[in-house]
Amino acid sequence: MAQIDKILDSRIKIPTPLFFIATILIITYFLPREGKYEYVYAENRPWQYGLLTAPFNFHVHKSEDQVNQEKDSILQTYQPYYKTDKDVSKKAVSQFAKDANAKSIPYEYISYVSRKLAEVYKAGIVSAEDYEKVQNLKKKQLHLLDDNNIAGMRHVASFYTPRQAYDKIVDDAPGNVDTNTLLSLNLNDYLNVNIVFDEKRSNSFKDDLLKQVSLYEGEVQSGEKIIDRGEIVDFHTKNILDSYKREIESKVGTKSKPGWLILGEFVMITLFVMSLMLYLKFYRPREYENRKDIIFILLLVLVFTIIAAKVADSKMFSLVYLVPFAIPAILIRTFIDSRTAMTVHTVIVVISALMIPVGQMAQFIVLQILAGYVSIFSLRNLSERSQLVYCSLFILITYIVAYTGWVLGTEGDIGLIKENARLYVYFCINFVFVSFAYLLVYMCERVFGFISEVSMIELSNTNRPLLQQLSEIAPGTFQHSMQVSTLVVSAAHRIGANATLVRTGALYHDIGKMVNPIFFTENQSEGMNPHAGLTEKESARIIIDHVEEGIKIAKKNNLPQQIIDFIETHHGKGKAKYFYNSYINKHPDEEVDEADFTYPGPNPFSKETALLMMADTVEAASRSLKDNSKEAISELVNRLIDSQVADGLLKNAPITFKDIEQSKEVFIEKLVSMRHLRVAYPELKKAQEDLNNTQNTEG
Repeated sequence: MAQIDKILDSRIKIPTPLFFIATILIITYFLPREGKYEYVYAENRPWQYGLLTAPFNFHVHKSEDQVNQEKDSILQTYQPYYKTDKDVSKKAVSQFAKDANAKSIPYEYISYVSRKLAEVYKAGIVSAEDYEKVQNLKKKQLHLLDDNNIAGMRHVASFYTPRQAYDKIVDDAPGNVDTNTLLSLNLNDYLNVNIVFDEKRSNSFKDDLLKQVSLYEGEVQSGEKIIDRGEIVDFHTKNILDSYKREIESKVGTKSKPGWLILGEFVMITLFVMSLMLYLKFYRPREYENRKDIIFILLLVLVFTIIAAKVADSKMFSLVYLVPFAIPAILIRTFIDSRTAMTVHTVIVVISALMIPVGQMAQFIVLQILAGYVSIFSLRNLSERSQLVYCSLFILITYIVAYTGWVLGTEGDIGLIKENARLYVYFCINFVFVSFAYLLVYMCERVFGFISEVSMIELSNTNRPLLQQLSEIAPGTFQHSMQVSTLVVSAAHRIGANATLVRTGALYHDIGKMVNPIFFTENQSEGMNPHAGLTEKESARIIIDHVEEGIKIAKKNNLPQQIIDFIETHHGKGKAKYFYNSYINKHPDEEVDEADFTYPGPNPFSKETALLMMADTVEAASRSLKDNSKEAISELVNRLIDSQVADGLLKNAPITFKDIEQSKEVFIEKLVSMRHLRVAYPELKKAQEDLNNTQNTEG
């Protein structure tokens, strides 16, 4: 039994979603959240640490004073926007005329004031505050929007304040207008601001100007030297170091915002992990209900995301390409299936991408997703160690080609490839790590009880001790198992089942017969019948027990559970029909307890176990045929398999009626070939005559 089975052999049933919740919490805990910038330095002081090179591309920020100076400089060109409110002038002139007529003011006063009001409103009246603000900005002009919302330039001096407009009307009064009478008209009531500040347009114009001020004075390329031990930290270098520190803290967070950062990380990780859970629940329900499979998958997710987190903590983000992210895809492809492998690989990659700088995130995701696809497509089955080496080589080529294409496609600078040549070294080291995945395959088999193609090929070697023992103790059973393996392999190829797995299962399915081999027909000599003297129930029990005995032998010899499944299901919950029918014939009036003649099961639950049940039955029955014609064999195969279908023995297996019909055709073809009569070789007549003459002479 695998070690993980011993751990999980508990009466406590943990709901599957709890495993995913635990995974989310653990990953969130290990994600880097605080920028641990360990360098301490000061301007005009020597650098006390070793060589520091840029682990990624980043911008060099200008100093705050430098940015402010440039902003002040560009704001010298700033000119505020104003707009005219025409309703103000109309209302003011109309109100004055109305009030003047009510007070019986002479016409010449009304005419003069109305004319001057129109004049000052046309020039424009601004508030004293706005006028002073523009003057303080040392602006001689401002933008004035016309009726079509088009801005034109106006000198500030061409506008009036309410006070200036009042003085203008009084000072320009002609001789026939008495000043005292004019002052008594309360002109201030009719002088309102009609040139108003357009805050939205002005702020937009100011923002556009400020955007022209660059916050950076250059860019440091990944791999570029920043400073080495003993060098003086001058103003420029300090600016680069400050920018590097700022970039680090912006990517992994600071103490000032851990709460929001943790929440965001938690939400993203939850979405990814729950997507994986829903995929397994709806598309791989068998794996979802199997705690061993769930733990295996989630351990891979945890291990590789935590490794990525540790690399992110080191701030050497390019080292992430040393991590062999293709290994989870290889392991899951080997033990489960390719679609699950790609889904898990994608989840691992996108969670790991959360830990690296945004500038490198897209490149990382593209390279890792491509490597995952190549690892799955190039490793359809792991039957030889060399396949893993070839797979690793394809992954290496993918990394090199994809990274080169990415740099040329996004940067358009072949010089960057030379500057980042160390990444190609990392890809080569990654290749070595992936090549050693074979050791992980072996470890997973031992710990989780999985079985790979390589292990199945090794188990199907007939020179293995257990199969050798079977051939010596029960030679007839061994030959039967070999014949069954021939049938199921051909059928598996026809319907798309796992031929290697079903062949291995066929070789071991009857090992339980080694306990009482003589009680099984294929091991009996002519004229020998050990069942004579036994009741039908006793004989049935001996026959049925070979399943339980086979399970015991398999576990004792540490056979994988996938092989034990064939031992358990090759009769399903069928009956030992020979003894069952014999008992009913002898006791027609007696109520029969079917449990005495029924195998323990379970029924087959996969294409492979279903194939073995059918092949085992038809091969054993074909040995009793006296007529080995194709018609007789066809009738036998169809009758036996149709009976299994009718009894519901195949209802739990994902096998279609088309698969069953194709399997029948294969069984018939193979059995006809196996059972055909051989041609008798004739004796040489001359040799026989010489022999007779010799005998007569001697006689």
